[in-house]
Amino acid sequence: MKQNRRQFGLLLACSALSISALAESYPVKPVTIIVPQAPGGTNDVVGRILAQKLSELTGQSFIVENRVGANGNIGTDFAARAPKDGYSLLLTVSSTQAINPVLYKKVGFDPIKDFEPIAPVGVVPNVLVVNPAVPAKTLDEFLKLARSSKQELQYASAGNGSLNHLLGAMLSAKSGVPLLHVPYRGVAPALTDVMGGQVSVAFASLPSCIQFIKDGKLRALGVSSAKRSPALPNVQSISEVVPDFAGELWVGLFAGRGVSKAITSRLGELVATALAAPDLRERFKTAGVEPLSGGASGLEKMLRDDISRWAPIVKASGAVVD
Repeated sequence: MKQNRRQFGLLLACSALSISALAESYPVKPVTIIVPQAPGGTNDVVGRILAQKLSELTGQSFIVENRVGANGNIGTDFAARAPKDGYSLLLTVSSTQAINPVLYKKVGFDPIKDFEPIAPVGVVPNVLVVNPAVPAKTLDEFLKLARSSKQELQYASAGNGSLNHLLGAMLSAKSGVPLLHVPYRGVAPALTDVMGGQVSVAFASLPSCIQFIKDGKLRALGVSSAKRSPALPNVQSISEVVPDFAGELWVGLFAGRGVSKAITSRLGELVATALAAPDLRERFKTAGVEPLSGGASGLEKMLRDDISRWAPIVKASGAVVD
């Protein structure tokens, strides 16, 4: 009996050593970072900057793979079913993880049970943008214009139940200004129509519209963060005009639930090192992304808080997708 216990103890010790050695050598082959949003969006921009830095740190390729569809559900579901070996990761945004499970009748994944949080990566505000031909130069002027308009002003979004849809609904509810929602299949076509004058206004994540703002193709009237964005210091926070208005988009890195703790811890360390690098932080700043810290526990808290926060807003908006 004692010998069996001794053998069992040795087996456990060897197993622990092998897992530890595996984590220390990780990664030994290319790592796929699944991005469930389209190229050019916030998550894609952040993912490619992070992947490049992780590749530099490890000497192994970190490859961004866009798997789009159903507002992020297709790629997220794919990531949930991927092998639990640490070589298929999910880089996703708060709207997909926290809003979609309430918005969709069948989402295909559980944001808590199916994923192991690794680390928050960055956060961005959405920006209220208008076509430069719109006479409003400030948020106050825009709200006055909307109130005096004989018809509801239309605002474009990336789709029903998207964060920018809900931000528009929140702005309408908190300001008392009627706004008519016009959903698009992604933020890029929405912004194209705002710039073309087919729709007056849109909410869009800062990385997806910052260059258009700098080029004068769009005018920024307010950011959705509680404070002004360092990337647009002269643009008001919407909360300066509409109290208690706030809603940011965060990007977080997850592994499938079941990946070894040793590997997820190693990934957390790598992400922390990457986010501390001055060149990465400069590239984030240029894109309008603020790096985040907090580790796995911080990301899990952000996710749970957002699920609780957005569920009543989605239900109040009446948005449901089959």
